[in-house]
Amino acid sequence: MSMHPRQRLPRRAAPSAAVSAGDGTPPGIDPTGSPGTPTLRFPSDFGWGAATSAYQIEGAAKEDGRGESIWDTFSRTPGRTRNGDTGDVAADHYHRWSEDLDLMRDLGLHSYRFSVSWPRVQPDGTGQPNQRGLDFYRRLIDGLHDRGIAPMVTLFHWDLPQSLQDAGGWENRDTAYRFTDYAEAVYRGLGDQVPVWLTVNEPKTVVQNGYLQGHHAPGRQDPDAAYLVAHHLQLAHGLAVRALRASGSTARIGPALNLHPCYPADDTPAAASAARLYDGYENRLYLDSILSGGYPEDVLADLGAGSRMAQGIADGDMEIISTPVDLLAVQYYTPYYVTADGLTTRRWPTSQADWQQIYPDGMYDILTRITRDYGPVPITVTENGLPCPDVPGPDGVVDDTGRIAFLRDHITAAHRAIADGVPVESYHVWSLLDNFEWAEGYEQRWGLVYVDYTTQRRVPKRSAHWYRDVIRDNGL
Repeated sequence: MSMHPRQRLPRRAAPSAAVSAGDGTPPGIDPTGSPGTPTLRFPSDFGWGAATSAYQIEGAAKEDGRGESIWDTFSRTPGRTRNGDTGDVAADHYHRWSEDLDLMRDLGLHSYRFSVSWPRVQPDGTGQPNQRGLDFYRRLIDGLHDRGIAPMVTLFHWDLPQSLQDAGGWENRDTAYRFTDYAEAVYRGLGDQVPVWLTVNEPKTVVQNGYLQGHHAPGRQDPDAAYLVAHHLQLAHGLAVRALRASGSTARIGPALNLHPCYPADDTPAAASAARLYDGYENRLYLDSILSGGYPEDVLADLGAGSRMAQGIADGDMEIISTPVDLLAVQYYTPYYVTADGLTTRRWPTSQADWQQIYPDGMYDILTRITRDYGPVPITVTENGLPCPDVPGPDGVVDDTGRIAFLRDHITAAHRAIADGVPVESYHVWSLLDNFEWAEGYEQRWGLVYVDYTTQRRVPKRSAHWYRDVIRDNGL
């Protein structure tokens, strides 16, 4: 595939020793010394980061002109989220952003991947941008640069303006063009300080959780609508890439895809065939269209020529969707094992999230598969993590050793992929902070930093101190 060369993420100075004043260092971790000489060294220009998303951490749902999103509507609908939780306050990052940037600095992060809230910038999804919204992100980006941290900005992380949903949402082709207008407004407002843009976060999750299972906003269960939505999300991605190119920006841009290796559950031909089709829906539907210029034929055949997706593909769409990108953001959480009848089965222990099987080799397999099937597209890992039942102990320490083991094993798998020639440029833990975990509300904690939602006090967990040392030593 053709590529646009762009500057990689800048390196920053070595992190300071303390993660956060007053929180203490967990027993057994020397706050000033190394845990030992790393045996796995990463490339000297490798980037280490962490990730969040707007609705999950910002709060301030009704402040400074922000409009309603589909997640405001969904989470406030009785029975949709655990305990009726909403993102109205979340981790209050909108007011505590400077404190949170100091945490990132003390961790030694090279980059911070976050998202812009579409309804904060365009309250109704169209028209002139809300300057107060753009000003918030400008303060955040300037604060990152002041601390030597590179911003990596996601344009869409699921918070579609409710007014656009009222007009048909992602089933309406026009939404892809409204997204382009929004992207152009963000580029104009913030672009001179953003080295890396990500277009659409996990379109597959919008499709599967939002339109097949109904567990996420907008809460639909309509398979025929779901894959039309998939096409329009892909179209929005391609249009946003073209809009950045037209702006003359030298920033890099690409999609953020959650990819999951799909293995046959047994060695029968039927299981192999079922796993191949499952992979088509999970991975190739998005990878093929962006990197190869067409949807996988087996998926299109399975959907049928009369599907809304097939009928919704207009002339020129695939050329737009496959506009060359500079990098691919990969998010890995779990493998799938597919039976002959197309169902999935569990092979490995799960995390607190029962859908997540813990299988670090899946990270290696999906990264090497991208390079093998699509060529040496630069890769940034933008999400990888797990939830743990984290609570501070009597000494105030949050001892999340399970998260440390998970991250260690997955970072090791990424290192093995790099050693085998995969151009992985950076790695971002999901997530920096405990936050609103969509339909699970505040039940699951995914962060390196514990958030007391009553007081909003931040407490770096044992994993935060461990990750600081990994960054400092550039290896394990």
